[in-house]
Amino acid sequence: MRGILIAGNESALLNFFEAEAAKRAEHYALAIIKNRFSDGNQLNGNTEANNESLIQLEWNPGSPISASNLILAAKNRLENISEAILICDPPSVYCAAADIKIVDVEVLANDHIKGWFYLVRELVSTFREKGEGALALVFPESAAGNKDDAADLLGSAAAASFKALTKGLLAASVSEPYITMGFSGACTGEETSFASFVFKHLDEKTRRSNGKFHKYGKMGFFR
Repeated sequence: MRGILIAGNESALLNFFEAEAAKRAEHYALAIIKNRFSDGNQLNGNTEANNESLIQLEWNPGSPISASNLILAAKNRLENISEAILICDPPSVYCAAADIKIVDVEVLANDHIKGWFYLVRELVSTFREKGEGALALVFPESAAGNKDDAADLLGSAAAASFKALTKGLLAASVSEPYITMGFSGACTGEETSFASFVFKHLDEKTRRSNGKFHKYGKMGFFR
């Protein structure tokens, strides 16, 4: 039985991955990082995916206990976690360095940095115990770096941390029994095809795909 766990920032990109998951599995589990920055806006939930397919799970990213409980809940509800897709598409927070709010720094550290490390720790442990599984780490092209990064101090820091985590996991994947892949892409208007691209690689996952980084529309690897 295919068990898909999707975890990611509340974003339009996350919705497109939900829609693809609903096409491939009777049920999929979803854990969302809400936008808790002081000027953040909450997005509407996905309307494309079949609601009957969705298993919504609670997650407090800044808590290691919550990460453990999330994985346990996903196992119980899905019966099996065969694939985990982590989508880092953090909200942009544009401000001068002198205007950064302390509460937003706490949100950045807890939700957008610690949260991914805690969750990856639990997933790696689960896949090692099973001796199989697939971990996909995904971020949009804009998160890879652009000319606006200096102004988006918090969002760019979150994206840089996730990119570094991805690079480290890919480098360490050779000796692991599960498969790890990284993906970037999804310029505006390409989100549907990007999500399909990622799932295509998950559908066809082989040991040869382990440790590979895929840039949508181009050939590319982390070195």
